[in-house]
Amino acid sequence: MQICLFEDKHVSGLRPLVESRAAYDLRLGGRTILETLRDVFAPDALCLHARPLVAGVTARHHESPVNALPDGGDVLFVNGRFVAEGGQAQARLQKAPQRDEARAFVQDDTLVGAWVPDAAASLPDDLFDRPALPMNAFTDLPTTALTDATLVGRPWHLLDTLRPALVRDIEARMETSSAGPLTDRPHAAVHASVTSVHDAQIHLGEAAAIRPGAVLNADEGPIYVGPGAVIHERAVVRGPCYLGPKTHVKIGANVEGTATGTWCKVAGEVHDTILQGFSNKSHPGFLGHAVLGRWCNLGADTNNSNLKNDYGEVSAYAPDEERFVGTSRQFAGLFMGDHSKCGINTMFNTGTVIGTNCNLYGSDFPPRYVPPFSWGGAAGLTEYRLGKACEVAERVMARRDTTFTEADRTLLEALFERTRAERAAHYG
Repeated sequence: MQICLFEDKHVSGLRPLVESRAAYDLRLGGRTILETLRDVFAPDALCLHARPLVAGVTARHHESPVNALPDGGDVLFVNGRFVAEGGQAQARLQKAPQRDEARAFVQDDTLVGAWVPDAAASLPDDLFDRPALPMNAFTDLPTTALTDATLVGRPWHLLDTLRPALVRDIEARMETSSAGPLTDRPHAAVHASVTSVHDAQIHLGEAAAIRPGAVLNADEGPIYVGPGAVIHERAVVRGPCYLGPKTHVKIGANVEGTATGTWCKVAGEVHDTILQGFSNKSHPGFLGHAVLGRWCNLGADTNNSNLKNDYGEVSAYAPDEERFVGTSRQFAGLFMGDHSKCGINTMFNTGTVIGTNCNLYGSDFPPRYVPPFSWGGAAGLTEYRLGKACEVAERVMARRDTTFTEADRTLLEALFERTRAERAAHYG
């Protein structure tokens, strides 16, 4: 069985996080949507549909073919925003390949999945030429209505699924034995002064290090410390938490309910937050109910608000609708796209959305929405020069032994042009 993950017309609701990646590459917890779906469905082969904007970087990050439908195979199409967390929707999709007949699985106006035997012969030749896989390509198929499918449609939806995903993902990723006290695990370096609670729920990757005085408390959820990750002196980590490979939790940090990708730096107080990978919050300050992309850097004493003074619903800007929308959340902090950075003492208001490749600084709160490639802060914004933005991106990525490729440059150039009018409208 082959699986094809696709992007649909609702992907734009996930800006700014999808300005530089396909929706299925968003991190849920310890795994991305793609990694979760691959583990759940265990396909023989995987192919990917991606918008033209991100197709190049998607092809670079994955071995699977991008925007090429396999010849002569039966294909299960799965929406790239679908969260595989059990339930009837997942069960029906898993059983679909047992059918001889094609079938579409729909929830409201959204195609969640479709089982298509001999897909290349049955579907339009130009299916993958379209930025969003159209539902009308499957309208002739018998349809099953779904009611319990979870589809992420806004950045803050990732917060709704975060803690359950952390528990599932740590269980799925548990490769090293968790038996016995932490100090008895020879594959990791754990100082004798470390305090740990519920050791059986604490999983340490190869060459992970837990420094003197650190506290790991897995009473309320499991903790995964990835290969080469370091929990520094006096840091407190409360589960559920997933700390990706080479991540550093700095001295005296307080981290809870958080997921990081590869090679992040975390300090201060960080709660209920996702860092996609290669991002830094290396200094004191509060980051809560937030989602950061890759290659972000928060200056010393950066803080975000995650709760309004009146304890009411938080709103946030939806670039696809060009307006503020309700999040249905009491707690919502910062949502920041890839390559964005802020200076020391930056304050972000509740429900702030920062586009890709922004450079923010200065006193007072910056606007609650900052378009991609913006430079400045509360005193005013101007356009971040494309050449300078690419130069900085290349320099930053090199510090993590990562090459800034032509695909990266092409994406940023296209995004810069695509959002030029948006910047002009917001700068006023």
